[in-house]
Amino acid sequence: MCLILFAYDVHPAYRMILAANRDEFYDRPSAPADFWPKHPQVLAGLDLKEKGTWLGVTREGKFAAITNYRDPATWEDGAPSRGKLVSNYLAGSSGAEKYLKKISLLAQQYNGFNLLLGDANDVFVYSNRGEAQKLHPGVYGLSNRLLDTPWPKVRRGKKMLKTALAEKGDALEEALFKMLADRHVPSDSQLPQTGIHLEWERVLSPMFIESPVYGTRASTVLLIAKNSRVKLVEKSYQGGQDPWVTSRFSFLREKEK
Repeated sequence: MCLILFAYDVHPAYRMILAANRDEFYDRPSAPADFWPKHPQVLAGLDLKEKGTWLGVTREGKFAAITNYRDPATWEDGAPSRGKLVSNYLAGSSGAEKYLKKISLLAQQYNGFNLLLGDANDVFVYSNRGEAQKLHPGVYGLSNRLLDTPWPKVRRGKKMLKTALAEKGDALEEALFKMLADRHVPSDSQLPQTGIHLEWERVLSPMFIESPVYGTRASTVLLIAKNSRVKLVEKSYQGGQDPWVTSRFSFLREKEK
């Protein structure tokens, strides 16, 4: 997951409005969003290589998403899968704060990550290249640096998200997916310097990424309403003759057991 834009408790109808793009190599196998047979409370896509996920929500309304922290100088080939940080939270019984305390003891085993966690009470962002933050209501952007690092795609995305918040119903969903499909490439002078070649900085700079081998594999909208309705819509790239698959789910949030 390389871009998460979200509005937390700033909309009259929604506690959380989240729109995210997962960027990955096209040859990495994955399954589109669905409820997991072994953990039927979990709704998420699935990385078929490591069996983790990049974004998901539960029937109780817990949600999580992750982005990589881009720092090639510290990359470790044998580090554990960061997607398991999301799947273990969704499949487990711990709330967001308790889970963060647990994983913070092991966080340095992983390559760099930013983890967004929410439950019925709170929303947190935690990075093993930064710190844990309990979030207040607001509009946020998270890419491959720390929360709200003003990369061009983050600045542009937050501006577009604020505009989209004026919409409702189907128009809101359409505006969020239009934002996620934005292919604007900023000028070289605006690009961050993260330790990769300038050519790759250009490739990775839009909100929606396209290249011969790597790009946006899934665009997801998650809406958690104040009336307990949860809606998740995902457009995922699966290759083949009709490469894009749309998955749509809506349910009432269950009370935590």
